[in-house]
Amino acid sequence: MSSLDGSTGPLQGLTLPAPPREEQPVRVDRDAQAPRPRRRRKKRRKNWIGWLFAAPAAIMYAVFVLRPLATSIQYSFYDWDGITVGTFVGLDNYVRVFTDPQLLSSIGHAFFLIIFFTVIPVSIALLVAGLIRELRSKGLGKLAQTLLFIPYVIPAAAAAIAWSWMYATTGAVNQFLTVIGLEAVTRAWLGDAGWALPAVGLIGTWINLGFCTILLMSGIGKIDASLYEAAKLDGAGFFQTFRAITLPGLRQEIGVCVTITIIAALASFDIVFMSTQGGPGYSTMVPGVQVYQLGFTESRIGLASALALVLSALVLAVILPLQKFFREK
Repeated sequence: MSSLDGSTGPLQGLTLPAPPREEQPVRVDRDAQAPRPRRRRKKRRKNWIGWLFAAPAAIMYAVFVLRPLATSIQYSFYDWDGITVGTFVGLDNYVRVFTDPQLLSSIGHAFFLIIFFTVIPVSIALLVAGLIRELRSKGLGKLAQTLLFIPYVIPAAAAAIAWSWMYATTGAVNQFLTVIGLEAVTRAWLGDAGWALPAVGLIGTWINLGFCTILLMSGIGKIDASLYEAAKLDGAGFFQTFRAITLPGLRQEIGVCVTITIIAALASFDIVFMSTQGGPGYSTMVPGVQVYQLGFTESRIGLASALALVLSALVLAVILPLQKFFREK
């Protein structure tokens, strides 16, 4: 009797056929099967939709930024009064910008304002932001933020007019100095050639301080609170915590503050124009006011355009390295 287990019998050595496998359903990629021209049309359609949404902003940018920039470049090579036919003078206007003592002094005044628009506000804002963080538990943080941010909301022209009144001979500044016994140093601050530019700079300090403080406060909020708790447990004081934790954690926010305030200093116009209009003499003249006077008062369109372009190049030359520095770790 034969055995069917393959050990003995006539079926030994025979290979039985394997059971049929179940076929897996094949997934059909309809996009892959779609003709290539159709996929290309879809991609083009998506690109056109994106450009359609960006078109209004792009048109506004081209009309109000790129076209005036190109026109200024063209005018800077001409001696033109805005009415008669202009005369091509090549690079003479640019040579005038870098050789005229009055124009060079206006550029120097703009760089001097960086001290009051950037260095002082950012330095004070760092300390104030650190102190406000300590005062949060006492409920004074929100009040301090509100009071400091109010000057930034006020238009710069209105702030300049208000400070002009306070800087007057009988204004609040001189009255305060008289009350505290410093009557000997009182003066017409905006009428004194030696003190007019620092006085204008203090207006910028007052305006930019609130903005920098609020921005740095938002940066402190993203720093891990456990770092401060660990520093407190280790016995670190306020300045040690500020130097080791707060300052490194605010690198990007400090970069934003420095960038915006430097641009405000170099391109300053409203504060200077509304407070001194560049006077007394040329002691507070800055490129923004100088461009306005050259273009609209003296009708020297070519020289005004050249000075404006030089100012734009100086702003980029200062800002781009700073941006690279604050992006590096």
